Amino acid sequence: MRVSIWRKLQRYGSLPLGNSGYLLPSNPENREKFEWLATTIRGSHGEASVLEVESIDNYSDPQLAKRFSEARTQEYRELLQSLRQGSVRKHPSQIARLRQRFQEIVSIDFFRSPLRQQVERTMLMLQDSQPKQSLQEFSNPSRSEFRGRKWVTRPRPGVDRVTSAWLIRKFIDAKARFLFATEKQKPKDAIPFDMYEGGFGHRGEDCTFETLTKVFRIGDKRVAVMGEIVHDADLFDERFGRKEGFGIDEVMKGWAQQNLSDAELLERGMQLAEGLYQSLRKR
Repeated sequence: MRVSIWRKLQRYGSLPLGNSGYLLPSNPENREKFEWLATTIRGSHGEASVLEVESIDNYSDPQLAKRFSEARTQEYRELLQSLRQGSVRKHPSQIARLRQRFQEIVSIDFFRSPLRQQVERTMLMLQDSQPKQSLQEFSNPSRSEFRGRKWVTRPRPGVDRVTSAWLIRKFIDAKARFLFATEKQKPKDAIPFDMYEGGFGHRGEDCTFETLTKVFRIGDKRVAVMGEIVHDADLFDERFGRKEGFGIDEVMKGWAQQNLSDAELLERGMQLAEGLYQSLRKR
């Protein structure tokens, strides 16, 4: 239990204070994380309190902000070293994993580390240097070929995966069934999407939602707008200047903290996607 709690505190981007205290900037999302964590600790007969602190006598606000920034800078530095390894250029799947790691760090980079832009530029340059991957295994697909199929993606779906699942069921395969598996465990009879290898995933500068839209030639104007929204929220490159997807991503993170199953997360995320789609009708 101690190790599990410690790992969650690391993922939250919290700073240690003394022997048993941890700090996060005060906002509703961070407070919810601490409240759930405290509930877990108490449920295991431990003791935990969530405090809202206005000031700390031996740390000024700028000093605390600097500590948070330095912690993220170290993580960015380690990621930058991985990106600069020559072997990475030969493995697109590894680039995808590093991109996911970058997104994880960005989500807890509360005070915007000065190294963030450098890592982002390096990642974009690395992506641009990759040969454009083709979809030969699904060249010129017909939607009729994909009806009533099983589709598989990674566990704990986020904004790109839930909107892609919505897109699949609404425009490609109305009776699609969704499974969750790791790369090594994915069923051979299922169609992968947003996996690191095979199937429909990131292609060039496109997220999975954009890949599916282009491959299946979905010309709906609202879907095109959603593609921009999902792209910015998933890839963090501010290409389209869209912010709506970050709200969906934050809601997904909040639900994930409630220990919902992968299937429940996907279903709720698809409902959010449908709500977004309907909201675009009046624009």
